[in-house]
Amino acid sequence: MSLSTRTMTDEQRKSVALEYLKAFDNGGVTSSGGGILELFAEDAQVYFPKWGLANGKAEIGKLFGDVGGTIRSIRHDYAGFNWIFSGGDTFVAEGTSHGEHRDGGWRAGVPEWGAGRWCDVFEVRDWKIQRVFIYLDPDYAGKDTARYPWLAG
Repeated sequence: MSLSTRTMTDEQRKSVALEYLKAFDNGGVTSSGGGILELFAEDAQVYFPKWGLANGKAEIGKLFGDVGGTIRSIRHDYAGFNWIFSGGDTFVAEGTSHGEHRDGGWRAGVPEWGAGRWCDVFEVRDWKIQRVFIYLDPDYAGKDTARYPWLAG
């Protein structure tokens, strides 16, 4: 990891995170036509539930390929995002999404216990994502109900 050379504002950090989320909605392509991995530092880390921790762009690319290969479409609901800033490089985005998984569709709140609500912890420095830990239910289509008695009925 290199030393930080440029100070960023919270709004600038937020703009990097928004570019990342919008790239997902656009099949992994950024607004400038580049690939989503261009938004990451070389030694970045990404955590995704049921996949684990990806270290560096090559592993992050594998994670995105594995997870993205199961998702036909996704849309984030930008108007409802909550942004929480800590005064440093780390901040949190909380929101909802909807889309089509290979096993079926999802929409936050339908059903209330289903997929679609998420929270991401970002670390952005020097206009690059250093770390993003993604917290959500990866059972997008809501098929994993037998293991939870309150959902099995």
